[in-house]
Parts: sequence; structure tokens; C-alpha cells
Amino acid sequence: MRAPEFWQHHGILPRLLSPLAALTTRLTARRVARPGMTSPIPVICVGNATVGGSGKTILVRALLARYRARGIPAFALTRGYGGRLPGPIEVDPTRHSAADIGDEPLLLAASAPTIVARDRAAGARLAIAAGAARLIMDDGLQNPDLRKTLSFLVIDGGSGFGNGRVLPAGPLREPIEAAAARCACAVLIGADTSAARAALPTSLPILTAHIAAISPVPLANLRVVAFAGIGRPAKFFDSLRGLGADLVATLSLPDHHRYSHADCAHLAGLAAQHQAVLVTTEKDQVKLSDPFRQACIVVKAELVFDALDQLDDLLP
Repeated sequence: MRAPEFWQHHGILPRLLSPLAALTTRLTARRVARPGMTSPIPVICVGNATVGGSGKTILVRALLARYRARGIPAFALTRGYGGRLPGPIEVDPTRHSAADIGDEPLLLAASAPTIVARDRAAGARLAIAAGAARLIMDDGLQNPDLRKTLSFLVIDGGSGFGNGRVLPAGPLREPIEAAAARCACAVLIGADTSAARAALPTSLPILTAHIAAISPVPLANLRVVAFAGIGRPAKFFDSLRGLGADLVATLSLPDHHRYSHADCAHLAGLAAQHQAVLVTTEKDQVKLSDPFRQACIVVKAELVFDALDQLDDLLP
């Protein structure tokens, strides 16, 4: 689904939905208070206060890289949103598709061993049995199944916390203060154009970072049809413009969109019509079938911290 426009604004509809938001707040607080499994190895949770994309998966990949640099076996643990397999199961890109396990687990599996499990405690047990010394949870801040050693609150500087209201009146899963209270640090990604920093408790440390786009070929002055099914497609399109691409057409799709043959045919037609090349994200690529996948340029994203040593100092 696409986020409702009113989630970004104050108005009559958010006010009318405030009783339901209060119910969501109570139910979430009751849920997160449940006791969870205590893991024998450190569990690092990468979560957020809002629904939708905020940069969690790219931070998980960055953390996996930091542990890899230390020579510590770290596994990713994820629910596998959009996949049909409940797990626990270790991702095998040679036999699992996005329909099986979701798109993000396939991205994570390119960086480190990745476990998909709707029951996070069962997923942790499988990872530990497979040799994990650290667990990095992609999402799960509001999931009580597994106790966290350290939690990061990820914030997209462009969208922030929307109107600051809890579902369904706004995009928050729980109040900002409640989420922040369970986190050791916030990670603010991109310029803070939404005043997200001002909404955070002053006691919460904040690390800042930005996303660097990496293209396998030069895009300067190249005619491009860009498409993306991620949390904020416009952010991806802006990154392509930053690389000098001439975006002659764009197609924004819902997060985790599954591409049909009709979608691919439409995109191929746009590229032919505009005499342009197709460019997309890694997350979208894993859901495309050959030979259409081979016809697309895939631009990767890398998280760059302004103070990487501060991140390293936090990690157990």
C-alpha cells in the first residue's frame, strides 16, 4: 500500500482517528512489554518508529560490514516481509526467490548469512546453531520475541515522523518517546528536512549518515527511465539526478511491489519510446525475471556515516 497523504499533515481526519490511535498505542505498549527469549549472543536491532521504509536494511548491511571487518561472524535476522515461507530458514539465493522469502532477505544474503523467521526467537536459535556470534535484526523494535542487547532508531531525514501521530491517524507504530526509550542511539539518514531531530528526546544520541548511490556505469547525460518500488522512490530518483542522469520518465511503485509481466512490458515500452535505458534499485532487481533483469542498470546504495568511529564504539 501507499502511505496516505494525510499522514504528513495535521487536520480533521487525523483528529477523528485519534481514538483509534490511542488504542494502537495501548496495544503496542502491552505487546512490547511481553518477556522475550534472552540470546546467549548479542542481538542488535535496527528498527524505527514509523511504518514503511526508513533505511533499516541499508543500516543492517553497514553493521554486517563492520562485524565482517572485525572478523566476527554476524548473521542477519529478518521476518521476510512479503514472502510465503514463515521460517525459520537460512536464505539460499540459488533456490529462494523474493516470493519465497521477500526481497530484503535476498539483499542481506549477499552480505552475510541471513535467517528468515516470523518467530524471531526460533530464528535466533537457528542462527546460533549455524555459528552466529552476533545477530542483526532487520526491523523488530516492536517485536518482543527476542530481547535486544542494543537497538538503533532509524529515521529518514526527508520524511521523519510525518504528522507525529500513531496509526491509523499517522505513520507511527508507537509514540516517538516510547520507541526512543528502548534505543541506545538514533541514526538520522539524509538531511533533516522534516525536523525529526527536534521531535527526539534530547538525551538520545544521534548519529548522522547519508546514502551514496553507486552505479556500475557512468550515468552522466544518459537518458534514463527510472523505476523503484521502495519506501521513497523520489529519493532514488534524486540520487540518479545527482549522478548526472537525464531522467526522461520515472515510475514510482509501492514498497515491496511484485513485478508482473505487464509491468515489465510497460517499462520496456517506455524505454523504447524515449530511447533510454532502464535503471532501478537492488531491491527491485531481485524481483525481476530474466531477460528483463539483464536489460536494467542496477544502482546500489551504500550508507556513509559522518562519524564511523562513534558507530563502532557502540557495537558489542
